[in-house]
Amino acid sequence: MNNGLKLFITSKNSSKRIFQISPVKTPNKKTNISSKVTVETNKVRQEILGFGGSFTESSSSIYKKLNQNKKEEIIEAYFGQGGNKYSMARTHINSCDFSLGNYAHVEKENDPDLNTFSLERNRVSLIPLIKDALRKRKNKIRIMASPWSPPAWMKTTGEMNFGGKLKDEYKDIWADYYCKFIEHYEDEGIPMWGLSVQNEPEAKQTWDSCLYTAEEERDFVKNHLGPSLEKHNLSDKKLIIWDHNRDVMVERARTVLNDPEAAKYVWGTGFHWYCGDHFDNVQQVHDEFPDKQLIFTEGCQEGGPHIGSWDLGERYATSIINDLNRWTVAWIDWNLILNEKGGPNHVGNYCSAPIIVNTKSQELLYQSSYYYIGHFSRFIMPGDKIVNSVNTNKNIEVLSSIKNDESSTQTIILNKNDVAIEVEYNRDQIKSVFTIPERSIITVVDSHI
Repeated sequence: MNNGLKLFITSKNSSKRIFQISPVKTPNKKTNISSKVTVETNKVRQEILGFGGSFTESSSSIYKKLNQNKKEEIIEAYFGQGGNKYSMARTHINSCDFSLGNYAHVEKENDPDLNTFSLERNRVSLIPLIKDALRKRKNKIRIMASPWSPPAWMKTTGEMNFGGKLKDEYKDIWADYYCKFIEHYEDEGIPMWGLSVQNEPEAKQTWDSCLYTAEEERDFVKNHLGPSLEKHNLSDKKLIIWDHNRDVMVERARTVLNDPEAAKYVWGTGFHWYCGDHFDNVQQVHDEFPDKQLIFTEGCQEGGPHIGSWDLGERYATSIINDLNRWTVAWIDWNLILNEKGGPNHVGNYCSAPIIVNTKSQELLYQSSYYYIGHFSRFIMPGDKIVNSVNTNKNIEVLSSIKNDESSTQTIILNKNDVAIEVEYNRDQIKSVFTIPERSIITVVDSHI
């Protein structure tokens, strides 16, 4: 028996939420083992940067109207040591669909030097939310920024919604715009870790969007954005390409990363989940470009708030396990909070969030996704490394990590089945047997001391 083993469970058919359970059964000949899980601590993979969510104008507008106690509860729930310990975040350059309307930081058309660049709108609610999170996390949050659309006056369509493209004559100015955004945020005391070229560059959406072919993204990075980051002494910021679905990420990555003059500016490839799993594509990008990183930059449940859905949490856990087992180094959720309608959203594209706020009562409704994310984010810290794990039962999914100082391993086991599964857990000749209830997730913390 491993006396250093601790089990934490979240289960659909009980009230347990990231709850420590005991005892752990020792193996015996009468036990019917449904699965054998072996943690291979000698097979070390990528170092993890962390987990997180996104700061949007929609989330911040809800947050602004809450009383102080509820604000503190949300910040603790996501960023506190008693909560999900988020260490990654994403925010938007200009507006996105989860803004209260279209806006740009430079609205004036004849301003090639961007002298009218302003964060005034962001100071209303977005920046205060970010600063509250940074204070709670003692500034240890890696924040990336993504544009949904350039200002309307820079685009072929003359509007921010419904796709369109960046005009050739504005490519240098738009590249400088990213840098201006980073500089202004850092002047506010908010450090920027990275940025992506474009959110969902293949999607002509009813909301803020802008289209790039793979070749256009490559050339924009090579000839405009990369040089602008260098010019502004911002080449230390992590530049992320693609920032869209897994389905064609291999082809998109190849086009950019096979060009050395573009690839030299690129830190890694970002991806979303809105087109199906396609996990093998994540592995393929790593295999072809092992010197570049992989980051999940956005995912949420579409079509409203889905309050009380257990499938929601299971979708998150399935993605996190499979993405991290394929060399992903960070995983970022979408909106931190949304209202009871799954908004606000200025084009009605309502979605779910791990915490839904009843804006009339100010009640915080914690969804299954919040707890399922927590099984990873509370136990796998920045600097920990993914290690190989072998699982004999395809009906469960497994992810293992090891602390940077090798003091413990953390193994997350997901059971999406309607029956309980008996698991034999093995690590370095240490063996334990325990049951994973139906529709549940367990984190096994295994001390090596």
